[in-house]
Amino acid sequence: MDQQLSFSDAEFTQKRRQTRKEMFLARMDKLIPWHRLEAI
Repeated sequence: MDQQLSFSDAEFTQKRRQTRKEMFLARMDKLIPWHRLEAI
């Protein structure tokens, strides 16, 4: 059963800061071609 987000919930999720882990993983995705490494 799907729950609908309230306006305050939707606003909070947009303003949430990225965690250090999320920033690190996003940076690693840009630097390392994981799809090529996985193919090997």
